[in-house]
Amino acid sequence: MAILLGPNQYGKAEVRVVAVDRSTPRHSVKDLTVSTTLRGDFAAAHLHGDNTHVLATDTQKNTVFAFARDGIGEIEDFGLRLARHLAGAYPWISGARVEIAEHGWDRIQVGGRPHDHAFTRAGDEVRTAVVTVQDGQEWVLSGLSGLVVLKTTGSGFSGFPRDRYTTLAETDDRILATAVTARWRHTEPVDWADSFAGVRADLLETFAAVPSEALQQTLYQMGEAVLSGRPELAEIRLSMPNKHHFLQDLEPFGLDNPKIVYHADDRPYGLIQGTVQRDDAPPAPLAWEGTPAFG
Repeated sequence: MAILLGPNQYGKAEVRVVAVDRSTPRHSVKDLTVSTTLRGDFAAAHLHGDNTHVLATDTQKNTVFAFARDGIGEIEDFGLRLARHLAGAYPWISGARVEIAEHGWDRIQVGGRPHDHAFTRAGDEVRTAVVTVQDGQEWVLSGLSGLVVLKTTGSGFSGFPRDRYTTLAETDDRILATAVTARWRHTEPVDWADSFAGVRADLLETFAAVPSEALQQTLYQMGEAVLSGRPELAEIRLSMPNKHHFLQDLEPFGLDNPKIVYHADDRPYGLIQGTVQRDDAPPAPLAWEGTPAFG
């Protein structure tokens, strides 16, 4: 029996970089968490402690900061610049993967007007991008996470099988809430900002407007809406926890509760995940192996 080194990769995780654009009196802020991963011939480091082929993770971190000096722009473009540089840095590096989360900042209102250089954190929602450059090919996966949505009606859940352990009551009218994590794979370069805004709008409008008989149905309808009008997208992957809201029993207090007061349970929760694909789109490349399917 032989023991062999299997697939491996390494990089620098969660580099926090903030870049301020001061080119005009109205400043702007880009706040990113960047992770880099390299693939290639690193066997000697694992087997013999020979670091000849190891581009230090500290060097990768410094590269992120150096590239930010020239401006970040859209995170997909920034990821492509970094991945191309890292993948081409040395002949023994065959590929690079760059994952970026962008944290939003909103301008503070002063006297009813947005301030030029004061901001407040936008919330939990982040915009994401995963860029892979591998063996001369490039792939871009855009996305978002922490998009919390809720609707107070237009959702039900019934018709499910019942056994001795089933206690959940059927309903044709419930609160539906979730925190959307979505990633969508591009087949060609696009206007990244316009594409992101359009996909986000499709997700929100479908969640709000389309009646739901199950969160699974809502997931598919949201993905279908995104792909229907965007031929440049091959697939969208969605992860949607069911943020349960249960009607609170007020009878012990001598009160009725005509669908007014609920308690929100943060756990346990149902977790619904799925991929919606275009049947004529090119398959996901092998370089995406190891990329989380959801989240």
